Amino acid sequence: MPAHTPREAVIAATRAAREANADLIVTVGGGSITDGAKAVQLCLANDIDDIEGIERIRVHKGVAPEMNAPTVRQISVPTTIAGGEFSATAGVTERSRHVKQMLRHPLIVPRTTILDPAITVHTPEWLFLSTGIRAVDHCVEAICSRETHPYADAQSVKGLAMLADALPRVKANPADLDARMDAQIGTWLSMGALAAGVPMGASHGIGYVLGAAFDVPHGYSSCIMLPAVMRWNARDIAERQMIVAAAMGYPGHDAADVLDAFIRALGMPRSLADVRVSPQHFDAIAEQAMRTNWIPRNPRRIDGPADVREILLLAA
Repeated sequence: MPAHTPREAVIAATRAAREANADLIVTVGGGSITDGAKAVQLCLANDIDDIEGIERIRVHKGVAPEMNAPTVRQISVPTTIAGGEFSATAGVTERSRHVKQMLRHPLIVPRTTILDPAITVHTPEWLFLSTGIRAVDHCVEAICSRETHPYADAQSVKGLAMLADALPRVKANPADLDARMDAQIGTWLSMGALAAGVPMGASHGIGYVLGAAFDVPHGYSSCIMLPAVMRWNARDIAERQMIVAAAMGYPGHDAADVLDAFIRALGMPRSLADVRVSPQHFDAIAEQAMRTNWIPRNPRRIDGPADVREILLLAA
């Protein structure tokens, strides 16, 4: 399964599963293959055999259409830590327009997820650590959401604290399986708020565009965009950002500064220039981001593409 789960690959996998008369899908790998199998479940259940058919089951204007529930289910063995195996959504890429489309059904969450830290030793360091920042992004945007609640806070704050502790330990000693397991558990907790209905914000919204249009890995997009979004949001949610800094071990500090230093210490990219996205593309990115589900739910109101462009300039 290629990165960002292109629809063509989903259809190819669906046809292979149908030909094999599969009664179970087992995935070993990262977020793209996990989401791919979730999409295959829906394609099998709804007799979809071409990319045009995916249009019938994709989320449109935030609403998932009625569809058959999957009966061929999934077991996930994740090798990265972005957390897609705990989500009832799948992102697939429409290559012709370079946009990410979402699929959603409560039963596409894998029936079983096996967390084995030993298998992640074989994951490239940049991929493991950057997807860890993706999980940090889940926690941070949940904590800062205006729609959060105590149940979500409990999971997000604990997940963020575990990730803030574990990721530097993995960086220092890649063979530390306890640190890797702590990161995996932190990722599991990071998905609790999403499952409980708390929306993400601009970091996720912009990240979807960077992935689909510029092939930026989702972990990298979080590394680059999350501190910038925090700076832009700070005037409206200062108290919530204090919770983020405290959970990461720096009470009283500026949360964007804490995240910036944390991500840099892991050796991850910190600017759009680092991933070869130049300011000449910012207007197009901003226009596309406005059409994502998360931009309207950002805790500081985003009125239009000009606001998104301000955020992009903070990450340039």
